[in-house]
Amino acid sequence: MFTGIIETVGEIKHLTPEDENLHLEIKSSLTNELKIDQSVSHNGVCLTVVEIKEGSYVVTAINETLQKTNLGDLQNGSLVNLERAMKLGDRLDGHIVQGHVDGIATCSNIQDANGSWVFTFEYNNPDFSTVEKGSITVNGVSLTVVNSRQNKFSVAIIPYTYENTNFKEIKIEDTVNLEFDIIGKYVKNLMKPYL
Repeated sequence: MFTGIIETVGEIKHLTPEDENLHLEIKSSLTNELKIDQSVSHNGVCLTVVEIKEGSYVVTAINETLQKTNLGDLQNGSLVNLERAMKLGDRLDGHIVQGHVDGIATCSNIQDANGSWVFTFEYNNPDFSTVEKGSITVNGVSLTVVNSRQNKFSVAIIPYTYENTNFKEIKIEDTVNLEFDIIGKYVKNLMKPYL
């Protein structure tokens, strides 16, 4: 379980394909605090630490993860948003994030808002939906939806978030990982028979 409040940004040091899996070696300031078998969110994807090296660690993404997320698009040098699992009893500064990505979206617009940025993302899955002023996780970052439309939404990014996540690298037509609000997904599922 995560909060969507990014702790740091890691850098892809090495990518190693093995059969249908991809091993990602990530250089991070968190490495010395990690242990084998620990869950870490990578652009919103919960992956397990399988190896720790000097200044870096390794996680493995299976084929299903690569098909549903943007992890397969990463290259050496790519920046990845990182968050360790929350501790029981901590403040929940973002929202409840499972690290189970629902799918990807494409950045369709970036608007400079004089001190902040408004990013618009489009997705193709009709089962997904956002709620105005509701929560959404984009590449692991807990955000508030500022403009909810059919298969499209926008989020406002403040300078701190822009500088301390990989939002500073997102360009139009780039893909991002989405995890829709778990409470909203349960409510939508419960209401299906009545709609």
